[in-house]
Amino acid sequence: MDETKYKATVAEAFNDAAATYDQLGVEFFTPMGRRLVERADPQRGQRVLDVGCGRGAALFVAAERVGPSGHVLGIDIAPAMVEAARQRAEALGTGHVEVRVMDGERPGLEPASFDVVTGSYSLIFLPDAPAALPRYARLLRPGGRIAFTSPVFLEGTFPFLPPVFTELIPQRLLRNLPVEWRPEALKRRFNSWLSDTGDLTRTMIRAGFEDVEIADEHVGLVAPDGTTWVDWSHTQGMRLLWQHLPAYESEQLRKRLITELDRLRGDGPLRLPTPVRYVVASVAA
Repeated sequence: MDETKYKATVAEAFNDAAATYDQLGVEFFTPMGRRLVERADPQRGQRVLDVGCGRGAALFVAAERVGPSGHVLGIDIAPAMVEAARQRAEALGTGHVEVRVMDGERPGLEPASFDVVTGSYSLIFLPDAPAALPRYARLLRPGGRIAFTSPVFLEGTFPFLPPVFTELIPQRLLRNLPVEWRPEALKRRFNSWLSDTGDLTRTMIRAGFEDVEIADEHVGLVAPDGTTWVDWSHTQGMRLLWQHLPAYESEQLRKRLITELDRLRGDGPLRLPTPVRYVVASVAA
């Protein structure tokens, strides 16, 4: 993988999506971020680092937990995301929240300067996340904790999408994705350390962590209707597929998804239980 190109693609995608990311009436990243912070359990007065902070789904929940006597730093590779989070911090008057543009692969931060590190669907996207994890272990103070989320990788399903989309998105369309984002490439990258709990635990221990806890839960992905979900999908990871589909294929997929999702929701909002893996570990006290 060309890491420079990969990171540029990620930054560009999220820069383009920043204005509407997690802002279109779909609930997923916000409840997942809140639950992640609950599991990380930062305390009053502590210092938290949120990696890949985006617009702040976990960042501002952590800020509530640590209070004004604490400090929360959010880093993201996409400048537009950082700017959106900065504007929100200013609007909320949260002076103990700081955001910076930074490459999460190699965070330029002082060792032993944080009590908690969080990463909501972010740490796992680093080009070589297992190699980056020891760097985060070194950023933690004795007894500090790391907490991050990932999809639950189920055989035969599309990574990062609720299982229902395995039937709704024709496999042939995925050939339009950049090579490094096709399902087979994602499986090579993620299944090697994330899909099996034993492999994941061993990876965390090799990185310098202990007391590894892994819990799989369902996060309710909720949207008013199929159209809202499809519009929202242009602002997150699926954006890469939409960007690379020919116009005709894109329009046909849009119609298919809206029709089927509206059928699934019936008379109420669309509710798609989405399996999420929560990983929490600590460094030695």
